[in-house]
Amino acid sequence: MLFNSIDFALFFPIVFLLYWFVFNKNLRSQNVLLLVSSFFFYACWDWRFLFLLVFSILLDYFSAHKIFNASTKSSRKFWLILSIGINLGFLGFFKYYNFFIDSFVDLLEMNGLKANVWTLQLILPVGISFYTFHGLSYVIDVYKQRIELVKSGLDYAVFVSYFPLLVAGPIERATHLLPQIQKSRKFDYANAVNGSRQILWGLIKKIVIADSCAGYVNQIFENPSDYSGSTLAIGAVLFAFQIYGDFSGYSDIALGTSRLLGIELLKNFSCPYFSRDIAEFWRRWHISLSSWFRDYVYIPMGGSRVSKLKQTRNTFVIFLLSGFWHGANWTFIFWGFLHALFFIPLLLMNKNRRHLDTVATNGFFAQAKAIFGILITFSLVTFAWIFFRANSLEHAFGYISGMFSQSLFSFPEIFPKTVIGYIILFILIEWFGKKRNFAIEDFGLNWPKPFRILFYYVLAGLIVYYSGRDFQFIYFQF
Repeated sequence: MLFNSIDFALFFPIVFLLYWFVFNKNLRSQNVLLLVSSFFFYACWDWRFLFLLVFSILLDYFSAHKIFNASTKSSRKFWLILSIGINLGFLGFFKYYNFFIDSFVDLLEMNGLKANVWTLQLILPVGISFYTFHGLSYVIDVYKQRIELVKSGLDYAVFVSYFPLLVAGPIERATHLLPQIQKSRKFDYANAVNGSRQILWGLIKKIVIADSCAGYVNQIFENPSDYSGSTLAIGAVLFAFQIYGDFSGYSDIALGTSRLLGIELLKNFSCPYFSRDIAEFWRRWHISLSSWFRDYVYIPMGGSRVSKLKQTRNTFVIFLLSGFWHGANWTFIFWGFLHALFFIPLLLMNKNRRHLDTVATNGFFAQAKAIFGILITFSLVTFAWIFFRANSLEHAFGYISGMFSQSLFSFPEIFPKTVIGYIILFILIEWFGKKRNFAIEDFGLNWPKPFRILFYYVLAGLIVYYSGRDFQFIYFQF
């Protein structure tokens, strides 16, 4: 069930009305409704994989109890390792089995050996990377004694399967979401209005920005040899805005939907394309994933408390894992490797914590140095996105070779003026709202009411006008 579909437009109002007007006086009834709604939401993708979601919930719920009740440290560690091993085993089997088999066959063929290896045509369960990490965060936090053991299986099941974030995040922490599930919730009109604005902006990002870019991106990336370097450059830039509009749009819809239910989710994006270096970019892009790897992998490895050599090692591990998390393809691993290369110089020069504030905090205009940093960072990120979008490393390198040719300075064969116009307006609105939780959180609130209403009608009209195109959310494949 897509957030931008008619199905969801029918599904969510029913949940909302039952949640606030039928079950509002009983927390347990509200949570039962959330669980049933979440299972139904997931089953709309493929009901057969509900068993995997339920198994993941039961595994981590009982593992956490075994860890909490264990009498010895070795027993606690055994149950932790067992839970992590089974979780990652299922994730690895469904997501990476064919990748490892195919890579092994390729390695044999490179050495002149032929292999006839049986592979499975596995269907990737939607959201498995997200809900697996939800469960792991809980088990690890119980082991580290960062959170109290959850005795209610219902509350824990809602935490893992909560439908706004079930299939594409953000990746929630047990320490943040579980306490909200366990306490009573009251309807807050102002928060609901704010959530509705965030949903509206998320749909603009997805339908008007991302989906408008998608057709051109697909056309250019599928036949890069047919186009000039300038067209390939435009294709890379359009993909940068496609993936940002697509993924951050999903996150905005998820956060806005959850606000309507009285639950706050973790912020996942904070205007990443206004970053002045790669380190700042990763503090603003897919925040829930990068912070998850920081807290559960990077810091346990020693983090920044060790030597520069080990910090460099830890950084490469994190970025390679981030790439591998995104998919079973060498393109994702190389994408992570590139970002590690971009990040390491800042780490070695102790400049990776320079930009902790928002650019142009005290005014509308940024300094020339900041603008230059933003342009350089965006160029590096966009270059790396080519590998993320490409079907193979060969495809990516061929694309780059064609882009950096003499035709880079020719007039492009594809120049979608309307889409580029939308992107420019989008950038301006994001710049105005860069210090907010989302761009239009308070945009136009001081305008006369007729102008404010007109603004929202224009946004809604654009959504309706450009809806109906069949472009799935990119991160559903992860």
